[in-house]
Amino acid sequence: MVTAYDYPSAVHVARAGIDLILVGDSVAMVELGHETTQEMETDDMVHHCKAVKLGLEFVKSGSMLVGDMPFGTYEYEDTDIALRNAYRFVKEGGCDAVKLEGGSVARAKTARRIVDGGVAVMGHVGLTPQAISVIGGFRAQGRTAVRARELLDDALRLQDAGCFAVVLECIPANVAAAITETLEIPTIGIGAGGGTSGQVLVFHDMLGMLSHPQHDQFVPKFCKKYAQVGLAIQGGLKEFKDDVESGVFPGEDYSPYKMTEEEQAIFERLLQKDAEHRRRQHEIAAKKLSQADEYETLKLYGDNNSNNNNKGK
Repeated sequence: MVTAYDYPSAVHVARAGIDLILVGDSVAMVELGHETTQEMETDDMVHHCKAVKLGLEFVKSGSMLVGDMPFGTYEYEDTDIALRNAYRFVKEGGCDAVKLEGGSVARAKTARRIVDGGVAVMGHVGLTPQAISVIGGFRAQGRTAVRARELLDDALRLQDAGCFAVVLECIPANVAAAITETLEIPTIGIGAGGGTSGQVLVFHDMLGMLSHPQHDQFVPKFCKKYAQVGLAIQGGLKEFKDDVESGVFPGEDYSPYKMTEEEQAIFERLLQKDAEHRRRQHEIAAKKLSQADEYETLKLYGDNNSNNNNKGK
């Protein structure tokens, strides 16, 4: 499983033959610049799911599309709220399933309500990013025997609730392997060792989207970089800037649209007819812009001076 958040990333992931595509709420961090995933709303997630769905349709992909239900959309005691939001992911976003974080009794009850309502659910235990306020940040989980056993119970609870798979995030490999061996449904690991049924990584992290020649963007310790796409992007943008400034681009090779010689001659005669008028109009426009710029500058400082003068009166 790999994340995708828009049409281009969906096309790339689908063409690679990835079985599961997750529209993760991690979009908040890797695409929108937030520090956590908690800022996302259902409208935001549905928007991204629609774009990813179009990418899958373009490739004619059979990949399963899973949408992350964001923080604050499924935690209520009234599980019908979660079901209504899950329906939006399917009906509007085009998702095949939704993903929930946590494995408590209450969360399992919510998962069961959504499954009974006809929507497939993927569970998620271990590090649950939406709950960082409670767990104290992005920290590994299940490193004590008691907590590891609780994670196994969480996963079993989600399985019993009807989840078709469970994500295991940032837990010791032996714990993930034990959970995988115990469950009848697949597990998908992220920072959980190689004993899970499958693996998931974030698109931007695994491809080095934010790599830069002068610095390296933070990437989780468990993430292997399979490419350094950010370096290629920086190189391409710099080359474009240099080509434009030097006049190399576009040049003849990238100026494909031509007039016939006859039409060009007519066009030049038309320009000559009103050349003087256009010159005068150019001078008038330049003068207006210059005056407007000066006016704005004077207005900026004038207001301040005016306020100061009024204070003294």
